[in-house]
Amino acid sequence: MKRSSAVNYTKEFNTNSIEWELRPGGMLVQKRQPLHSSSSSSSSMINIKVSYGSHHHHSITLSPQSTFGDLKRALESETGLKPEEQRLIFRGKEKEDEERLDMVGVKDMSKIILLEDPASRDRKLKEIQKNEDILKASESVSIVRSEVDKLSEKVGALERTVNGGTKVAEKEFVILTELLMVQLLKLDSIEADGEAKAERRIEVRRVQDYVETLDNLKARNCNAFTIANNNNKAVSVSTKWEIFQSSTTVISHNWELFD
Repeated sequence: MKRSSAVNYTKEFNTNSIEWELRPGGMLVQKRQPLHSSSSSSSSMINIKVSYGSHHHHSITLSPQSTFGDLKRALESETGLKPEEQRLIFRGKEKEDEERLDMVGVKDMSKIILLEDPASRDRKLKEIQKNEDILKASESVSIVRSEVDKLSEKVGALERTVNGGTKVAEKEFVILTELLMVQLLKLDSIEADGEAKAERRIEVRRVQDYVETLDNLKARNCNAFTIANNNNKAVSVSTKWEIFQSSTTVISHNWELFD
C-alpha cells in the first residue's frame, strides 16, 4: 500500500512541467531557474558613459548588480587612477564603493562623472615637483663634478712633480686649494634629496680628499726644499790666518860670573 502511494506521488510530479536535476550526493531536487529570463539575458549588461576631465570619455560595460567599487576597478586600466584615487559622481552625489549600480538608478547609457581625489592630486603634484628638484640638483652636481675633474688633473700633475724631486712654488698649492674650496661652496649651496643628495655627498668627499692631498704635498715640498738647501751649503774655509807679532831676541854678552 505504501509502495503504490509512493509511485502515484512520483507520477503526479512527473506530469508537471517542473524540471529536476540530480545533485552529486544522489538527491533529486528541483532545477534552479536563472534570475533573469532568456528574454532579458541579452540586456543583463549595461553600457556606462564615464566623463573624466573635459576631453576624456570612457565607455564601461558592467552588470547592473555591480558596485561602484567594481566600476572604479574597471576604470583603473582606462585612466591610470587607482580606485582609492577616484571619486564617482552620479546625479550630483558622490557614490560609495559598496553601492550597487542598479540600486541607485544607473541604467544603460547612464552618465557618471569621474573626479580625481584632491589629496591624491596634491600628492602627485608634490611628487612631480620633487622629481624635478632632484633632476635640477643632479644637473648642478654634474657641473661641479666636471670642474673638479679638471682640478684633479692639476692635483695629479703637482703630485708627480713633487714626487720627482722638483721644487714647486708655494702659490701653486694655495691657488689650487682655493679653486677646490670654491667648488666645495657650490656643493654646499645645492639643495638635494634622494639620489642627487648621494651624488653631492660623494663630490664633497672627493673635493675634501684633494684638499688634504694638496696639504700633504705642500708639506713634503717644503721639507724637501729645506733638506736640499742644507745639503747644498758649501763649507767655507777661512784663508785669513792669524798673524802673531814677532819679537827680536837680544843676546847679551854680559855673562854673570860665578865664583
